[in-house]
This record gives sequence, structure tokens and C-alpha cells, in this order.
Amino acid sequence: MDKKKCPQCKNLILITSPTCLYCGRPNKFITKEYVNKKWNKDIKNNVFDYIFINRYLAFILVIIITIFIIIFS
Repeated sequence: MDKKKCPQCKNLILITSPTCLYCGRPNKFITKEYVNKKWNKDIKNNVFDYIFINRYLAFILVIIITIFIIIFS
């Protein structure tokens, strides 16, 4: 199998391994998107707000439909 040197400890590791066996450094490209997804709390809050708003709107829609069914039946 293909091996490469770990940038941190300079030991040979497999390309397919998720981390270095010697120092534990991740063996994947660390991009700005990866770091923001992992550590940025604003993204987590935005996802929570998005889910909460959608549930809130769905609840209001169900109530409005129920009222219309009661009124027009």
C-alpha cells in the first residue's frame, strides 16, 4: 500500500489511515469549511434556528388549516 510521511512526526503512515499511529495527527485535509463546521458555534445556532422556525411555521399552518376546516364544515 502507498505510504506517506506524517507532516508532524515524520513517520511513515498509510495514505488511507484516518490518523497518524504515532502522534495522532488527522490524516485529512483541514479546510476552512471543516474547521468552521467543527468549531464555529454560529453555524450550530443557525441550524437550530432554522429547524425551530420551520417547526413553528408548520405548527401555525396546521392550526390555520384546522380552523378553516372547523369554520367551513
